This record gives sequence, C-alpha cells and structure tokens, in this order.
Amino acid sequence: MRRYIVCLTFDHDHMSGFISRGMTSPTAISRGEYDLVAIPRIVELLKRYDIKATFFTPGHTIDSATASVESYVAAGHELAHHGWTHRLPVSLSREEEEEEIVRGNESIKRVSGRYARGYRSPAWDLSPHSIELLLKHGMRYDSSMMGDDYDCYWARQGDQAELLKHFVRGRETSLLEMPISWSLDDYPHFEYMRLPTGGVQQGLMNAGGVLENFVDDFIYMTRVRERGILTYTFHPHVIGRGHRMIMMERLIQKLIEHGAVFMTMEAAMAEWLSWRTAERRAAE
Repeated sequence: MRRYIVCLTFDHDHMSGFISRGMTSPTAISRGEYDLVAIPRIVELLKRYDIKATFFTPGHTIDSATASVESYVAAGHELAHHGWTHRLPVSLSREEEEEEIVRGNESIKRVSGRYARGYRSPAWDLSPHSIELLLKHGMRYDSSMMGDDYDCYWARQGDQAELLKHFVRGRETSLLEMPISWSLDDYPHFEYMRLPTGGVQQGLMNAGGVLENFVDDFIYMTRVRERGILTYTFHPHVIGRGHRMIMMERLIQKLIEHGAVFMTMEAAMAEWLSWRTAERRAAE
C-alpha cells in the first residue's frame, strides 16, 4: 500500500541558539524571543489542519519560556530533546554531553510528564559519544543525520573515519535514525546572520521558491518509493514571520493534495517499525 508520511518539526530554540554563540546583546536576545509571538500562530495553524507535530526544545527554552512550551504540549504535540544549552555535542566532553542530556530530559519531564523518546542535536552535529549516551538515557530515535531522505535506518556506533585509511563502518545499534536535510530546513533559506568569523549567512530567500523546493521533494518521494517518511524542519522565530507563515500553510495544503499523512516523529517511528516487522514476516 502506498503511504507517504510527513513530519513537521520545530526546533524551538528561543534565545538559546544566540546565547550559545555568545550573542547576548538585547537585539540578539530579542531575535530569539520573537518565537513567543510565533508559537501561538503555529499552534493555531496546526490545529486548523488537525496536524500533530514534533517540537525539539532545549531545556533552556523549557525553563525560560515555560508557558510557551506548555501551550503546544497541551495541544498534543510531541516534546522531544534538543540539548539544554544548544551547544554542539561535538564541542563537549563526554561528561558535559551527558549532563546536557540528563538536564534537558528533566526539563522535558517537568512539563510533559515523561522523558523524551527522540533527540535532535543542536546544529545537527553529533559527537563520537552521542549514540551511546542517547541509548543509555532511553532515546528510541535520533533526527540529526543525513544518510537517507525518505527512509529511516539504524544509527551506527564506532565508525572509523581516518584521512589516510579506508572508511570502516561501525555496528548498527537499536537507535533509529530519522534523517533530515539542510535543504528542508527554514534556517539557511531565511535567517540572516552576521557570523562571528566575519562572514554572512545571507538568508532572506523568496518564500515562493523555497515552497516549490519543499513540495517537489515530497512529489519525488511519491515517484521513487511505495512508501516513505519526509521530515521538514522549522524554527518558530524564523518561520513565524507573516509571509513565511503563509508559505507554511500553502505547503500543508499542497502536501495534502498530494496525499501526505502528517504525524509526530514518534508516531512515524512506530509506523516504520511496523513496516519492517511486516517485511520480515513476509520474507520468512
């Protein structure tokens, strides 16, 4: 049976992404704080189309803007793990990374009543310890890697990547990878940033062109696969601007026209696992 799942995901960084980069001026803080305006718009839009989404939220956001987070938890959306300080795991020691996971999970449990099942790394850059630590602390899926577009796969542990040696793949683990892509993320398309290195992330792309790309990726999935899962990533303080909210609604409408089924990441994970179980039984 043909089946095409879409996961709308939101990285609710609030001001944590700016603080973790050392950008703590009043203007930088206000850029992140804009999501307090955007979240009600997003929650209302998702309600209008009866869509349940996944919010990857740092503990810093949960503890600093609790009412905003509670609004989408109360609406039935999934609250998933996104670190605590929004620091990249690859920049941390193993002990610091584990502290981020534990502290973030406690924040999540305080507002949702349970620990997170899923994780997304800040800036999508895992460390050599990440898979081990995520499994240790009960994560069932990760959404930080880019090894596929329409299918999930088992995250590996112990890859060996050395410059003058051939690549050696590590062993598969029980952590399901639900892949993402920078091309399906609103941040590089839209967010203007003057970088600490002196460069500029231009952003500010025309929303109509980005919409066309986002829709075409879904259409291509329907051409090359019998079933699949496609994940889009948004940031409330980015997508919440008026013309981009119109773009997101048009995206939802077009995906519905093409047969999309919207789910949280956790629900999509469960369906993917059921597909694999059916395939194994059919092969026996």
